[in-house]
Amino acid sequence: MNRMSEPLTTLRDDAGSASIELPATAERGPLDIEYRWLHAHRQDAPLAVFLHEGLGSVAMWKDWPQTLCDKLGMRGLVYSRPGYGRSTPRPHDVMLPVDFMSVQASDVLPALLDALEVSPAERKRMWVIGHSDGASITLLYAAAFPDSLAGAVAIAPHVFVEDISVDSIAEAKIAYEQGDLRSKLARHHADVDSAFYGWNDVWLSAAFRSWSIVDELTRIRCPLLAVQGYDDHYGTMVQIDTIARQAPQAQLSKLDNCGHSPHRDAPQALDAAIVEFIAKYTNDARG
Repeated sequence: MNRMSEPLTTLRDDAGSASIELPATAERGPLDIEYRWLHAHRQDAPLAVFLHEGLGSVAMWKDWPQTLCDKLGMRGLVYSRPGYGRSTPRPHDVMLPVDFMSVQASDVLPALLDALEVSPAERKRMWVIGHSDGASITLLYAAAFPDSLAGAVAIAPHVFVEDISVDSIAEAKIAYEQGDLRSKLARHHADVDSAFYGWNDVWLSAAFRSWSIVDELTRIRCPLLAVQGYDDHYGTMVQIDTIARQAPQAQLSKLDNCGHSPHRDAPQALDAAIVEFIAKYTNDARG
């Protein structure tokens, strides 16, 4: 992961580092997780938890989580997964397991919520919003804890591996090793090689080609919005169409003139879709 070269001013409120310990990391001790609260003073408001993409971090979200929380009237929690941002780096000799996203959903996120004293009652009102790998983790969390969240938003999710994803990730490796991608990412991660190769190596491994979370989708019971851009070069519409088949309550939002990062490519359309979707269930809950 890598350290931010300058203070992040667009994400406001309380920033810090939480210590969590997982059975799989007991030999290395606790993991430090970089996090930031948005609207921390709104203790009565529902919580939105943001899960970043495969090369993301707290800093790389920029101001989008803050903007969305402003529109939703929610508190927000943004954090960097282990290996990213200013969280504990991945040891360079340790490759992520094929099921690394399941570990994040079932172990890391619950441990962080425990460390930050997010109560069971708060979790039942919580919305989990993820992008790319973070969207897949969002789906896995919703499947693993079907009664412990209000709803989920999966933006450009992966539910199985497509050739277009592998081809684009292979191109990213070339850009990282031969172009300027490494220098761009280094502004946002304390150990940039930990962040990049943790993501790149597992996605390009032969073992990962058979990775799929399609079966897990049937366990999702909460309201679910899945968003995909038509110009996404990391995945096609078959990803969210598959979600709709497996989780019939899912609502789909397909965005024109939008690539893999709708919060950057089409933020107004994305915000409108999320706000309308969440408001529907918030209003229903109020009766």
